[in-house]
Order: sequence, then C-alpha cells, then structure tokens
Amino acid sequence: MNPSTLIAPPALVRRAEQQDTKAIQALDSAHFFHPFTDHAGLASRGARVITRADNIYVWDSEGAKILDAMSGLWCVNAGYGRKELADAAYQQMMTLPFYNSFFNTTNVPAVQLATKLASLAPVVGGRKFEHVFFSSSGSESNDTNVRMVRRYWDLLGQPQRKVIISRHNAYHGSTMAGASLGGMSGMHAQGDLPIPNITHIEQPHFWDNALPGESRADFGRRAAGWLEAEILAIGAHKVAAFIAEPVQGAGGVIIPPETYWPEIQRIVDQYGILLISDEVICAFGRLGHWFAYEKFGYRPDLVTFAKGVTSGYIPLGGVMVGDRVAQVLIEQGGEFNHGYTYSGHPVACAVALANLELMERENLVGRVKDDVGPYLAERFAGLRDHPLVGDAETCGFVAGLVLVKNKTTRQMFDADLGVGMICRGHCFSNGLIMRAVGDRMIIAPPLVMTRAQIDEMMDLILRCLDATLDDLRADGQLG
Repeated sequence: MNPSTLIAPPALVRRAEQQDTKAIQALDSAHFFHPFTDHAGLASRGARVITRADNIYVWDSEGAKILDAMSGLWCVNAGYGRKELADAAYQQMMTLPFYNSFFNTTNVPAVQLATKLASLAPVVGGRKFEHVFFSSSGSESNDTNVRMVRRYWDLLGQPQRKVIISRHNAYHGSTMAGASLGGMSGMHAQGDLPIPNITHIEQPHFWDNALPGESRADFGRRAAGWLEAEILAIGAHKVAAFIAEPVQGAGGVIIPPETYWPEIQRIVDQYGILLISDEVICAFGRLGHWFAYEKFGYRPDLVTFAKGVTSGYIPLGGVMVGDRVAQVLIEQGGEFNHGYTYSGHPVACAVALANLELMERENLVGRVKDDVGPYLAERFAGLRDHPLVGDAETCGFVAGLVLVKNKTTRQMFDADLGVGMICRGHCFSNGLIMRAVGDRMIIAPPLVMTRAQIDEMMDLILRCLDATLDDLRADGQLG
C-alpha cells in the first residue's frame, strides 16, 4: 500500500482524530526537509502534526488544543479561520490566478494593494512612501533592499558606498543576502557568511549589555553610538545603509530604550546613509501601529514587510520605497534588473487587501495600541515576581522574559542546561506555544486575542514556569 493513502483526504482534515499521526510522521521524516531543523533529532522523536486552527488556537493530530501565542510564526495577526481571506483567494483564483508583472504588465489587485499600502504608511518628518516593490517573503525583500541600496549609490556616482551595517543577533531572513544582513552566528557558520561588505554592531540589549548602574536612557544613547563608531571605522564614504528591526524579534524580543532610535536617526542623517527598517514582524499592528517606525519616530528610506500583510494566509512580502530612493531609481535608473516570478502575485495581493480591510473594520491596530496591548503589558509585568524571571517586558503585542538563576546578582544558568528548552517543553505539554531563544521566552499572539484569552495565556505561562522551576530544583540547579 502507498503510505500516502494512510493520510486522511482534505475533506477529513478538520477532524483531527482521523489523522494517523505515526504514518504522517514517517512520511515527514522520509520526505520533508524542514527549515532550521536537526533532522536526525526530529526523526527520532517525530514532528508534531498540526491539523487545523481557529481564532488563536491550533489542534494537533492527537486532538490536543493548543493556544498559539506565536501567531504561527509572528504572522497570523487576524487569527485563524477568517472566511473573508479564503473567499478573497477563491474569487481571485477564479478571476486571474496568476500573471507576471514583467514586460510592462500589471494586474488590478497588485495596483490596489500598492495604493493601499502607500495610504497606510505614515509620513514622519516629511518622508513619504508612494512606491512598493513586491516579493514573496521577508528574505526576498531584504535581498531587494541590497540591490536597491547599491543601485541608488551607483546612480548618484558613489559606487564605493557598498557597506551595509546591521546588528549582532538580528534576523533579516535566510537567503544568502538576508542571512548575511542578519547577525545570527549559527547562520554565518554555515555557507561562508556574511557575504562581503556587510558588517555588524552590537544589539541594544539592556539586560546583556548595560553597565552596572547605567540607566536605560543612557544605555540607549550609548548603544546607538556603536553605529557611529562603526561608520567612522569603515569610512563614511564607503557606508551605504544601516538596517535594523524596530524591535528584534527572532533574537529574543529585544526592545530598545526610547533614546535609541532618535540617536540612530541623528547618526544616519549626519553621515548621509540610508536607513532600512525591517518590519517583517513589527508592521501591521504588531506594535500598535500600521508601521513601527511611526511608534519610534524615525524616518526610514526603505521598509521591509511580509508576514502580517496577509496574516500569513498566503506568502507575500515587499519593500516600501521612500521617495528619496524611488525618485533616483525612477528618474535616473533606467531598467532595474531585479524581480521575482511572483512579484505582485494577484491572489496574494487580493488576500492582503481583504486582510487589511478586515483589520481596519475590526480596529485591530487600535485595540493593540489602546486596549489589549496595555492589558498584556500589565499582566506580563507581573511575571517579574516569579523566582525564575529576571525581567519581563512588552511592546505592543510582542513580549519576552529572561530566565535567570539568581535575580539579585543577575546570574544566568549554564547555557548547556538549555533552561529555555526545558520551559518550552512544558509549554508544549500544557497546550501553549511559546518560543525559546536561549534562556529568553517570547510570545507574539494573534491581534484578535481578547482580555480573557490573555488571562488564559498568562495562567498557562505561570504553570509552565512553575514546572520548569520544579525541574531545576529537583536536579539541584536551584536551592
């Protein structure tokens, strides 16, 4: 018998109990090469099979209900099961399922979405975004940024400006350029990365990098100063751009002090370099604004987006191109030799339009800013009282806490213990998806989450912290 016949057909997928977990896991191990996965380890334990989802919950093939506090992968902003988005995809598929945007051709949903995004992008300090370049992911979008930045400086007669500065522990994708822009050492160790002319400065991580007695405000200014020092070390005439996430996501929800971004803006202005705001995670309501640069008050030249633009229902990404860059590329650049088969895919753009309309209708961005975001901040701050939690902080609908051995001395656990992974294991066992980044535990819930669901999530987090504490005490790691 063909092993694929052991998997229930699509009509039965919503009935999780009908799925043969072992059969799916066997096929998964035999054929599915997962991203960011130790495949030998996965084969020994078997993948968790997610079969359906609704609102903020997913169900696995064993019928377990799980609260998804990570919005899939930072992306299901509007929650699961939104019929409006499925209907938009179906209607567009039946009208025009695909056509390319090469060869002086366009399609209606792509034009409408570009127009809509331009209308949503706030004007800060007079800097406007009237143009959009579409891709299928954040990784592709950051590759596009590298091409646009270097083309921009070539056209201005400064081809020596090639260096792009990023930050350690940043995440900007996993393509060759995206992984190079990112500051993840594990990624750089594979594939001879970063590629030339990309360099990194330290991240504005107060818990890890503040000096004894240093205030958050003073630390924010000092951390921003690392950019200026790097520019001077390289030579400002060689630096093309600085790229950064408003809040570092995959690096562990690293929230910079309020003094950080104003000083970054002063530095890029002083040396005339471009500023790229990577908002793949932070845009579309995640921080209580359509775009996060508005929250922090800085003026980027390029804005990377993906994930939340369609609430993850279909792949779509892109770059908001500020007038400063767009004007040069359009008026002086001739043909821009760059693009993707799926740039401006009509179905993806139609779903994005429906998603943005839904978010406006339900005021999801305003709810995060004025209602559920502040409530999450209030509840999450209470975790600081737990014996394992050294710090807990939020920004809109992202949050992170750090697990520590001694709160008074800020002593961390030995990294070999994998305390974060111990906690994550308890989360999985207790019906909660919470991500571990080293010994930081992070969340980014769907924006549709209610106050009652925040309470439910917080109860689960506390239960998992208590279970982790019990394990560490039983192993003699704590008194």
